[in-house]
Amino acid sequence: MSSNPERSISYVLTKYVTTYMHKEVLMLNLNTRTRDAARLLQHYETDDIIVTDENNIPVGIVTDEDIIRKVSDVTVNAEFTFLKDIMNTPLITINEKASLQDALHKMRDNNVRKLPVVSKKNLVIGIIYQVTIANVIRDATATAPRLLSPPVKAILGNLGFVLQFAGVLLIVPAILSTILGEAVTATGIYLTTVLLLVIGFFLNSYGEKASLNLHQASILVVSSLFLLTLIGTIPYLYVLPYEGSNTEIFANAFFSSAAGFTTGGISLFDQPENLPQSFTFYRSFTQLVGGMSFIYLIITAFYPESKLQSMRGFISGKTLHMRELFATITIIFILYISIIASLLYLFGERNIIDNVSLAMSTVATGGFIPTSTILHNLIWEEKMVLIGGMILGALPFTFHYSLVKKKFLSPKLGKEILIYFAILGAAMALFIGLSGLEPLTSVFYTVSASTTAGLQSDNLSDFNGSAHLILIILMFIGGCGFSTAGGIKIFRLMHLKDIKKIIDKQKKSELSPELKKELIVTLIIIIAFPLVASLSAVYLMVLEDVNFQDAFLESTGVITTGGLSAGIIDLQTDPTAKIIFSFLMIFGRLEIIAIIYIFVPKLI
Repeated sequence: MSSNPERSISYVLTKYVTTYMHKEVLMLNLNTRTRDAARLLQHYETDDIIVTDENNIPVGIVTDEDIIRKVSDVTVNAEFTFLKDIMNTPLITINEKASLQDALHKMRDNNVRKLPVVSKKNLVIGIIYQVTIANVIRDATATAPRLLSPPVKAILGNLGFVLQFAGVLLIVPAILSTILGEAVTATGIYLTTVLLLVIGFFLNSYGEKASLNLHQASILVVSSLFLLTLIGTIPYLYVLPYEGSNTEIFANAFFSSAAGFTTGGISLFDQPENLPQSFTFYRSFTQLVGGMSFIYLIITAFYPESKLQSMRGFISGKTLHMRELFATITIIFILYISIIASLLYLFGERNIIDNVSLAMSTVATGGFIPTSTILHNLIWEEKMVLIGGMILGALPFTFHYSLVKKKFLSPKLGKEILIYFAILGAAMALFIGLSGLEPLTSVFYTVSASTTAGLQSDNLSDFNGSAHLILIILMFIGGCGFSTAGGIKIFRLMHLKDIKKIIDKQKKSELSPELKKELIVTLIIIIAFPLVASLSAVYLMVLEDVNFQDAFLESTGVITTGGLSAGIIDLQTDPTAKIIFSFLMIFGRLEIIAIIYIFVPKLI
């Protein structure tokens, strides 16, 4: 027997009805003669007929018992009777995304023992029986104890898919390094790719694809970023000429890998052009992989199911599922990168590999640059291209999705996007007036900070206090939700108008439980980001003997994954500090709240 029957039953009841439905369903038009229907029932050895109208929309159900009972009536002639005359209507159906528990409730409320399963287009795709659900529950309680509990298996299954996805994508820089004849780089990346694929395969073998609650989803996103960062250190250990103890070497590699996969973009290397070109490409590519994986994880883990169901795949036309969601995200970002890299090439940057690397860092809001001088002599057209790319990275995935679905017609801007542009516009005006920099450069830095892209060509420690303050505030605010940008996010700031209701006891009682939780989460995030940045700044100030202003800018760039740096963290920084700041980039990428969800599940 299962060691925890109640937990096993609760778990299986959360599974979709499509997992256990019978897919072979006899469907006949309502004008089918009863005699013909009876013959087809016998031929297909089934007990039920779903009756459809002229548009194949289900309108009723007829069972073998209905035919026997009704046709046996002397007043009914099977020769001249049609299914529409004897069907049970209205037809009680259930959506394909409903759980077994939903099906049981619906059966109980409507006093039925079977439910046709319908797609979003209201087409029958199967039928779920009460006896099937009963058997599933019985099997769940009768199976022998397992090494892994169902929730753990669900986390492992999803984690395995994410790692496999990352492994497949990393084949691209591995092939590039092979073509360029950079064997050491190729070896490191191929080893990383194989390791990701193998670990992902075994996790899939032990796990299973299943829906997750918020606590499990938080464990998934934390585990994903940590494993990507850890495994992603391998190419750094292969390629880079680190010096020092094993601890120092690992700390440098781990920090660099974290800066890539979290899209933090803080580089330990002043002159990346001294590295193999395929390796600088790999660094930028990890930002793209981390950015796309993060969008997928956040959407599947935290996006409302109703909204996700409304998103139709532009590849298959069906509701987005795991593989197509990844494919959609990948295609959209590849399209943007291709356009940006082509424009950079057109305007004078002739190294196409460096152009692609810079385009990936821009759209993924990552910040790694292929050469230390690539941003120094940009003409205004190139700066505008990069500004546009950074802004694209800070907009919600649904914005990009609507562009694809509407065949590049301008989608209606949501309130969050409009607020983002309003904040960005105000910050630009202030920065131009207070920084002392020329207008286009001022615009570039405000966009770099607000999108948390972190692209910079100047030493930010030379900027005045007003400029520092604006950049810090912009990194804290960040971009829109469900984007590659970091920070608190605009949609959370939109909750501030309701924060006072939490304090007022009378108004607090009027809040729905869902809104109350959202407001509490918003408060925690708004307090946590500057608090963690302040503590980190004090630590850096003491450790590196720098002023608090520069240390706070550096810490803000880490915790928001904003990437703008005052140049404090480098190869000579204490290895323990680099490990700590690596984890801060991971925690910041998860908006800190995922960590809190893991250790304080009551908040959920």
